[in-house]
Amino acid sequence: MLAQQLFVSAAVLGLVVTALWVVSLWLRDVSIVDVFWGPLFLMVTVVGWLLGPQHVRALILLGIVGAWSLRLAGHLGWRAVGKGEDRRYQAMRRSVGRTFALRSLLTVFWLQACLALLIALPLHSAMLSRSSLTTLDALGFLLAAFGLAYESIADLQLARFKADPNNHKAVMQRGLWRHSRHPNYFGDFCFWWGIGLVGLAAGPWWVVAGPVVMTVLLLRVSGVTLLERTIVARRPEYREYLARTNAFFPGPQR
Repeated sequence: MLAQQLFVSAAVLGLVVTALWVVSLWLRDVSIVDVFWGPLFLMVTVVGWLLGPQHVRALILLGIVGAWSLRLAGHLGWRAVGKGEDRRYQAMRRSVGRTFALRSLLTVFWLQACLALLIALPLHSAMLSRSSLTTLDALGFLLAAFGLAYESIADLQLARFKADPNNHKAVMQRGLWRHSRHPNYFGDFCFWWGIGLVGLAAGPWWVVAGPVVMTVLLLRVSGVTLLERTIVARRPEYREYLARTNAFFPGPQR
């Protein structure tokens, strides 16, 4: 049953991201893939709901993953309005030239589908389970809800800060951003480890590979490391903020 769900999920994700790639060629904007990152997980969850026993665990997961994915899509979509293609993809477009179309399909769209399939391992397992809810489930749902609320508040605080024209070159250091340079990523970390605990309560231990991969992405690949690579050059005040504020896990300023 798990193999069937993985196969169907892979087929759905593959078709969706390939269609998005075609649209990106027409728009000349690869950034649309970022808006659909969250909904990819909702698609996996819906596949699990349709193929599984539709247990109460699956129903809760459908609700909380739906809330996480739609909030993230709405936030990223609103933030991208009128901004054009992200500078990461613009740099890639310049560096690879004529092969950009094919490379974007392989290294952006299909890669994101593969990562989503892997990160969603706890979902694949939990959506198929018929076992009763346990204390570990409760802890997982609480941690996921906390993570969703934490990243939502962090994004809202940052959006309000950026909406003030006087903060154009300033660095956000208020609210949750006073205790961590990336509270939104920390919230995402908590959310996926919460989902990981639910998957662990319902299935084999190796499903935690999902949140492990997400953690590596947040800390070392597309999250903290990528964002801070050029931010000091763009915002000199960030150097002082960096020296006294934790990068990821919240804590008192130094």
